[in-house]
Amino acid sequence: MLGYFGPAGTFTHQALRTLGTGDARPFSSVVSAITAAAAGEVEASLVPIENSVEGGVSATLDTLAAVGGLQIIREVVIPVQFGLYVRPGSTLADVTSVLTHPHAAAQCRGWLDAHLPKGADITEGGSTAGAAKEVSDPFSRYDAAICAPVAADMYNLVPAAERIGDNANAVTRFVLVGRRGPVAARTGDDRTTVVAFMHEDHPGALLDILQQFAFRGINLSRIESRPTKDQLGSYCFSIDAVGHIDDERMAAALKGLHRVCSEVTFLGSYPHAVVDGSPAPVQPPAPAGSTDRAYREAEAWFAEVTGRSVEQQSHVAD
Repeated sequence: MLGYFGPAGTFTHQALRTLGTGDARPFSSVVSAITAAAAGEVEASLVPIENSVEGGVSATLDTLAAVGGLQIIREVVIPVQFGLYVRPGSTLADVTSVLTHPHAAAQCRGWLDAHLPKGADITEGGSTAGAAKEVSDPFSRYDAAICAPVAADMYNLVPAAERIGDNANAVTRFVLVGRRGPVAARTGDDRTTVVAFMHEDHPGALLDILQQFAFRGINLSRIESRPTKDQLGSYCFSIDAVGHIDDERMAAALKGLHRVCSEVTFLGSYPHAVVDGSPAPVQPPAPAGSTDRAYREAEAWFAEVTGRSVEQQSHVAD
């Protein structure tokens, strides 16, 4: 059984349905969904990791960095469209109080400022589906919920306004996280996720990390600094790189990270997912000397020069 950040009716639930799974277990928070997967309570859990408007999901990034033994198995990307939903018999003019999730409020801010009745309050809660459930109660103090159509249908709400998101092309990316296991075979259109921890803060510390990818011609599709929570000013970097760990240059980049970082958490290589019509992250052609063939030829040359096999080279003392 899979888990997911619930409740039912959220965009995470909608994304989960694209995987064609049967029964699934909702969790009340991203943290509980991920830790349940780590503990083996569910096979894996689907959680949001990145939104095209609001950026990374802090709870997911921090939990993936903190909890060991995890791996991203695959990703799902879906379009995100919100509506303003009310109880039957109500209209937009009746709305004085709105309930929704903080990300939903942020993504609809322009529309809300322009169209909500003057003086209407917006309250941010735990989830868009939870907002829909609350508003469906005829005794609720909230008149409307900003949520997905699936949640409105689930709780018998009707639209006061549809497609109210400020960005019609907004999408959210989700990752299916499970216990560490075999890495998915490379497809040629893959993404690799790691968390890099600096040895200490010093001028050029971030540059040391970025150079491992840059001079090997590896594009980064996301990089975010997150506090390690050890002390003020201590950060790690959550990174999505375009490519697969079985690519020679990606493997070399990760080894390079290990040399310059105090710790590197490998979170998996997995097929890249896109919404129809959206562009894929750009992976530049491998620079001269960075193709798989070039790396293999260099290893063979060095073995010939030294008279040692690759296995023997790995046992030579520093």
